[in-house]
Amino acid sequence: MILRRIVPNLNVDNATTGHDFYEEFLGLRKEFDMGWIASFRSPTNPSVQVSLVSGDATGPEQSLLSVHVGDVDAAYAEAQRRGYEIVHPLTHEPWGVRRFFVRDPHGIVVNIVGHAD
Repeated sequence: MILRRIVPNLNVDNATTGHDFYEEFLGLRKEFDMGWIASFRSPTNPSVQVSLVSGDATGPEQSLLSVHVGDVDAAYAEAQRRGYEIVHPLTHEPWGVRRFFVRDPHGIVVNIVGHAD
């Protein structure tokens, strides 16, 4: 599996607040803000990223981690082959990504996502 980046998803009450901390204090650039999720990335090191999540638009649970992969279909097939619990099936989301949620052996929900590059 080719990993492009791993992003912590901070579960917060309101993903539309506190942006100045990440932008002004930490010096991150806001990559996107969809109301329920806002993501901030380093302008000099794109692998440094953090997201604020106050709910998920389509997933049944919030994830604690987003793992961006080169081939999300292959990752989905491998998760199924290994018998991991699929929390949210492989879905093409309205905002342009393909993703699924899988539960790790500790019960943590991980968002596996592929972007059209």
